[in-house]
Amino acid sequence: MNSVSSLEGSNVEPPRQNGELVFREPWEARAFGLAVALAETEALSWDFFRKNLIVEVAARERSLKDSGEAWSYYESWLVALESSVIDGAIVKKSSIVDRCVSYAARPHGHDH
Repeated sequence: MNSVSSLEGSNVEPPRQNGELVFREPWEARAFGLAVALAETEALSWDFFRKNLIVEVAARERSLKDSGEAWSYYESWLVALESSVIDGAIVKKSSIVDRCVSYAARPHGHDH
């Protein structure tokens, strides 16, 4: 794994404040940790994920360029992670869809 430091100085560097990673929502930290854990266990190639992240960030920036709408770095991270695990045959897309439907059906406050 090349590590998260391989993203530093690029257009896909994670948001930081005073040198520390910044997560606005708990799901952002979980998505971040999941990608790092998959790469550390070599279930996912960090370079493969990084390339997907670069493509997703560029696409998101292009799509929102003229709208002035803000974009979420970690939404791009999540899309890149999802495409990486599907393309890498780690998880089937149908499993992700089924899990999303299941979580969406849970009562408010039971989202962890």
